[in-house]
Amino acid sequence: MFRNSVEFEVYGEYALFTDPLTKMGGEKLSYQIPTYQAIKGIIESAYWKPTIMYVIDEIRVMNPIRMESKGIRPIDYSGGNTLANYTYLRDVRYQCRAHFVFNLNRPDMEFDRNEHKHHNILKRSIKAGGRRDIFLGARECQAYVEPCVFGEGEGFYDNYEGEIHFGTMIHGINYPDETGRNEMETRLWKPKMVKGYIKFDPPEDCNQVRKISDMQPKIFNTSNVESVHDVLAQMEEGERL
Repeated sequence: MFRNSVEFEVYGEYALFTDPLTKMGGEKLSYQIPTYQAIKGIIESAYWKPTIMYVIDEIRVMNPIRMESKGIRPIDYSGGNTLANYTYLRDVRYQCRAHFVFNLNRPDMEFDRNEHKHHNILKRSIKAGGRRDIFLGARECQAYVEPCVFGEGEGFYDNYEGEIHFGTMIHGINYPDETGRNEMETRLWKPKMVKGYIKFDPPEDCNQVRKISDMQPKIFNTSNVESVHDVLAQMEEGERL
């Protein structure tokens, strides 16, 4: 375990980790498990700074994988509404383990590199349920996050023998400020689950990478980013009140 790691549980009534192949006709079908990027988005909603990058180590699927279809009336770009079927995951709960590293592609954020303070803010933020709204893959899938001890408690797949494979699916997205390349890319991988546990490949180990578009990194500096020292001081002051 990494010294700046965190363990948390996220759960909700519905989840929609959309398989992009199903978007072509306006329908949406969820993957059976969350993507690396979805879990990364959840922890970034709890606490995010351009100074750090989160690495998702593994998750544990606590509830049985079940799906439910709903008739939806999404807004049509040409006006009015259209009809579609969205297939969601139902009653999901995941234990997650992650850690962070400093984003060395952001030398402009060197002033904000304090591992101990970032770790303290992250743990406080997860305990408080996040600094921003938490959702599972889609905005309509409200979720909740709280600290946990990874591996504790009973999971549905604890006694399942063998491996469950999910085929090729999206792993995540490479952004220019995290890679140093002025382009957005998507990563693919082939996950497997063993007794409910899914260990994620690190982004740099994903060898199926496809360019989406050219992209420039956003500029961050002291003028538009509050330092970690000020953020922690504000949180500690709020706890004393």
